[in-house]
Amino acid sequence: MMRLWQVAVAFPAISLVVAHAQPEQTVKFTWQAIRVDGRSFSPELAMMNAERDEYATSLANLAVNRVVEAEASPASLEQARKFLALALHLSPRNKRAVVVNFQLSQGTLPERVRLDFGPEAMAKLIYARAGLLLNQEGEENELAARLFTALAAQLDPRNEDAVYASEVQRLDHGELDWSILTRPQVAGGKAP
Repeated sequence: MMRLWQVAVAFPAISLVVAHAQPEQTVKFTWQAIRVDGRSFSPELAMMNAERDEYATSLANLAVNRVVEAEASPASLEQARKFLALALHLSPRNKRAVVVNFQLSQGTLPERVRLDFGPEAMAKLIYARAGLLLNQEGEENELAARLFTALAAQLDPRNEDAVYASEVQRLDHGELDWSILTRPQVAGGKAP
């Protein structure tokens, strides 16, 4: 009788441990790796390399959390593509951005991370940085400012200043062409 109770108690406990130890159901998605041959932004961009790297890491982490939270929905993947493309163009060898881009291209959902800046704080930060870039001369500074402003509005649609600036720049200059950063590259660095 004692053996029967041991089996009756042990079997459900073992089943629970085995069921919990099995990997979670994976989410299926497709991600074409973003390839950056060199930087899209030269040293003429009014940002120091350390600053570019910090922004790249923060953008990559935001991309990860958006994709994980939305279980790799098409909208989250499209937004992540913008975040990662900008991150890789700011700092092509940024470890976090390179790793996340690779993981996504393998169909692997990266681990959710603790953010240094939440979306609202990051939106305020990049919107303020966009203002500083606009005060500088040069096409690269203007492009980076436009990208930062658009991302700030996407990150925090309640940030009225960022949303207004993004909409005004859309009215003045047309839709921002993210494909200059996000389109997949093929051999020779040419977009398909």
